[in-house]
Order: sequence, then C-alpha cells, then structure tokens
Amino acid sequence: MDKREKAELKITANKVRQLIIEGVFNAKSGHPGGSLSAADIFTYLYFKELNVDPKNPKWADRDRFVLSKGHCCPGLYAALAIKGYFPEKEIKSLRHIGAMLQGHPDMKGTPGVDMSSGSLGQGVSAACGMALAAKMDNASYRVYAMLGDGECEEGQVWESAMFAAHHNLDNLCYIVDYNGLQIDGKVSEVAGLEPLDKKFESFGFEVIKICGHCFNQIEEAFEKAKSVKGKPTVIIAETVKGKGVSYMEDQVGWHGKAPNQEQYELALNELREQQKVLEAQLAEIKD
Repeated sequence: MDKREKAELKITANKVRQLIIEGVFNAKSGHPGGSLSAADIFTYLYFKELNVDPKNPKWADRDRFVLSKGHCCPGLYAALAIKGYFPEKEIKSLRHIGAMLQGHPDMKGTPGVDMSSGSLGQGVSAACGMALAAKMDNASYRVYAMLGDGECEEGQVWESAMFAAHHNLDNLCYIVDYNGLQIDGKVSEVAGLEPLDKKFESFGFEVIKICGHCFNQIEEAFEKAKSVKGKPTVIIAETVKGKGVSYMEDQVGWHGKAPNQEQYELALNELREQQKVLEAQLAEIKD
C-alpha cells in the first residue's frame, strides 16, 4: 500500500477504537481489551481485504468473516458501522435490551455479521463449514476467522484445524489475536500455547507470524495467505491488549469491564489527540 492508504487506515483504526470505548462505556459492561488489540486487523479486513458490500450484506459471493472470540464484538461493530452497514450512533446502544448490537454477534439481528458466536472455539468450526461449502459450490469467496489466544486452549479449535487441513481448505484463513492475556491472567500461565506456530504447522497449516499493529506486515500476511494452495493458513498476530488507551494497555483487568466516566473521558481524549496527529501526518503526504 502507499503512504496515503496506510495513513488512512491508521485514522480509521483510531476511529474504530473510539467507537469501542463509546460502546462499552454506554453499555456499562463489555470487553474493551481484546477489542482494542484487534482494531487494526478489523480495520484492514473491512477497509482493504474483504470483498463485501454494506448495501448488500447477504450478497452470495461476499467474503465471510467469523469473529470466533465473539465477546470482542465492540471492535467488529465499530468497523461495520464505519464501513456503512448501520449508523455509528447504534454503538451507544451496545448490550441494551432490544438493541441491534448485543454482547455477542447475532447473524439474524445485525447486518454484516456472518455467524453468531460467543462460545469459544465454535466460530472456527462454523468457518470451516463455510469454506468447505465454497469449495463444494466452486465459489470464489474466502473465509476468515479471528480467534483469541486464550481461545486456542479450547479443544474444538484443534478439531477444526484437523478438519480444515484434511479438506485442504486453502480458502480459509485463521487470525489469532495474540495479546498474551485472557480473563484469568497471562496466557502463558493459564495454559501456555507455545510453540503455537509449530502446533499449527503440525496440524497442516501454513503459518505466518506478524505484528498485529503494523499495516505493512498485516498486508503482506493476507497477500501471502491468498497465494497458499492446498492447505489453510493461520496468521498469528502479536498485539497489545488495550492498544491505544495508555492505562488499558497490557492490563488483564481490562479484559471485561467498562470504564467509568473519568476513564471514558481520558480514553477518548487520548484517542482524539492521536487522531489529530494522524490527520496532520496524512495532510503532509503529497499525492
């Protein structure tokens, strides 16, 4: 990508983070940490990678995305809103009774959501089914599924991995948001995953390791994934939980709680200041 496109993606990712904070604060509950860590990947997916149409959310030939770590839907909802699937103001109704945006993705109630998810490990199995269906139908769409690193402790993740490799699902790409923290503490202390890359390789995956906050590396990873033939791909993206909000970064306590009024204002002020810097950098880029 050129400098302008990269700068625009950074600005969009910042807006995604602002909406995450807006949604969780207004809900008075939710999961900001893992939503913020995945914000750059959500942004790249919806504004660069996925072949989708917000005006036609059920388009048969669209690429599919499954948020297997469904509790981090504030990040997905933010990206969908900015993309134009529904008004951004909907984010303020997050988790409210009767609202469009519930605490886990609902494919029947939210435009742009391809699979209801939340029970960890199950989303990737659904993604495998979608990818196999595409193969059986000779369809061109690709399927992407995002996992949490703690989610990789679930046995169903590895059942799905065996299935994906057995059926040579080269139209399937897993993304592991590897921020190192889960609800009970450090992933390495709860149930260490390493060597995660070797584990996926042994199951028959092409493995790509990147920094999940570097758009150049994100782009290279997704481009490589599309070139892989005969087997599925997993992108292991190292990220920082709570990325973008200083007091939330790498703090396990922000896995699943909402900021109070003071914390909310502090977070938005930080992100807005970051946006000013990013917009100034964009303005300096010559066409």
